[in-house]
Amino acid sequence: MLIEAKVCLGCGKCMPYCPVGAIITTEVKTAKGKEISAVDLEQCVECGTCLRARVCPVDAIFQQALEWPRTIRAAFSNPLTEHKSTGHMGRGTEEMKTNEVTHRFVEGQLGVAIEMGRPGIGSTMKEIDRMTRELARLGVEFESHTPVTGIMSDRARGALPEEVLNERVLSAIIEFKIPAETLSEILPALDRISRTLETVFSLGIISVLPLEGVDPVPQLVRRLGFDIRPNGKVNLGLGRALP
Repeated sequence: MLIEAKVCLGCGKCMPYCPVGAIITTEVKTAKGKEISAVDLEQCVECGTCLRARVCPVDAIFQQALEWPRTIRAAFSNPLTEHKSTGHMGRGTEEMKTNEVTHRFVEGQLGVAIEMGRPGIGSTMKEIDRMTRELARLGVEFESHTPVTGIMSDRARGALPEEVLNERVLSAIIEFKIPAETLSEILPALDRISRTLETVFSLGIISVLPLEGVDPVPQLVRRLGFDIRPNGKVNLGLGRALP
């Protein structure tokens, strides 16, 4: 995203709309002495929020032509951009909310979703690559139809293409499944990995509820020393059957 310097009034109305603080004040001044705004292209994730907000009184904000690998930024950050690898918009994942019809996860398996980055901080593809490589070493099975898996250059190693590693995105979701008994290995490993990152991530776990008795997963998670947020979901009717 760019701001036309000759048009910008320096009003700053666009600045609060950037979710990663990429709109900055420059030393360039208008004829009236106001400093104008500009986009820090290193920080910008090409989410398009500033443009869609339509707060610029002189329409100085515009979308420049994006080329690979910068297109990665828009694919993971702009909800109106299609992922070429999946054909879906935005981050492109159907996540885990459709298991009652897709049956991605069966009894004895757990699905895990790691959302890297958040508005306000974002994430680099290098950090996402660090996470996926560590997970691959732990033997996880990456979900096939997600944007992160779709751009991997080596799925067995969890490696992303070298040319995308310096790109920044608003967030990205890594999905995989594991045998339920390996959760006690995965969670401590994620805790260790988290200490090497400069971003944040949230963790979601899906399990197929037993027909009788209590779901053992929350008990295991707490026993391993992790807290569970009270916003779990039971989703019905959101999915479409796989062919």
